[in-house]
Amino acid sequence: MPRSTFALDINTYVRIITPMPKPSLKDAILDAGLKVMFRTGYHGTSVRDVTAAAGAPQGSFTNHFRSKEAFASEVLDRYFDVTRGLVAEALDDIALTPRARLRRYLDIITGRLEADGYGRGCLIGDLSLEASGSSELLRARLAAIFAEWRAPFAACIRDAQTSGEIASEFEPDELAEFLLASWQGAILRMKVDRNPKALDRFKTIAFQTVFKETT
Repeated sequence: MPRSTFALDINTYVRIITPMPKPSLKDAILDAGLKVMFRTGYHGTSVRDVTAAAGAPQGSFTNHFRSKEAFASEVLDRYFDVTRGLVAEALDDIALTPRARLRRYLDIITGRLEADGYGRGCLIGDLSLEASGSSELLRARLAAIFAEWRAPFAACIRDAQTSGEIASEFEPDELAEFLLASWQGAILRMKVDRNPKALDRFKTIAFQTVFKETT
């Protein structure tokens, strides 16, 4: 038998007798957790709810997550990964002025909230209200997320101030904090009203006052 044929036969035999690794259910559980937490909140979400939504046995949860807190932290990370992409989509667009990039981000988020019927807000904001007082792990993770989230906005605001597009009365970091915190408040009100009025009101006032164009 030619050597190449023998090698092929051996490789085929090995594939047949070697058991295939079981697919990890971790991603499915995280995806399900994101949807369930948006609907019922952190405290209202049970392991049973998550595994049922993922179509996974309940015991698989503890195979991947040491606690509900650790699970929620990974759900937050997954959500923030998407948020990072949306921030980059707006703030990295050099075809726009820095001030216009800030407005572009808010418009992108408004579009996504509209697609959800203004009934689902921001998971970062939701868990900040619900879980930061009862979980030190989640409070610390949320604080780190806000610090990272603020940085690209502060950089964009600094560029706008340097170019003279907006006033330099306040530090970029402070303005970035104001923007994100106030926007979260507008999103919460939006969820109550089920309409975009709070979002539109914030954008109008913010960009006619704090982020008013100076040139």
